[in-house]
Amino acid sequence: MLQNSANVVRIHDILLGTFPNNPKDEIIDELQETILEAMETSQPEGVILDVSGVELMDSFFARHISETAQLIELMGGTTVIAGMRPEVAITAAELGYGLGDVETARSTDQALEILGVNRDSE
Repeated sequence: MLQNSANVVRIHDILLGTFPNNPKDEIIDELQETILEAMETSQPEGVILDVSGVELMDSFFARHISETAQLIELMGGTTVIAGMRPEVAITAAELGYGLGDVETARSTDQALEILGVNRDSE
């Protein structure tokens, strides 16, 4: 992954979207669009939004994370947000962006387990 780019890869039947450190608004928009296009073409079981590289959250990023999760759900998918740092979680709460029913995980491994990918089955 490039330093300032978002990335979407498929693992089993799961899409994994990763954000760079302090993503620019264009990167956030691009990742949302790429994930939704991938949802349409590949119909994955779930999507992991890995925010572990994000150190600062602004209102644009917080709104887009919440909105992306809602759009994925509208398209029939399940979203797990993985790797949120404490300072990012605090900022999101202060900005008033709750995640509703969206599941969260401490790591991508835990998110994969939540979505039914079992490491022991390989």
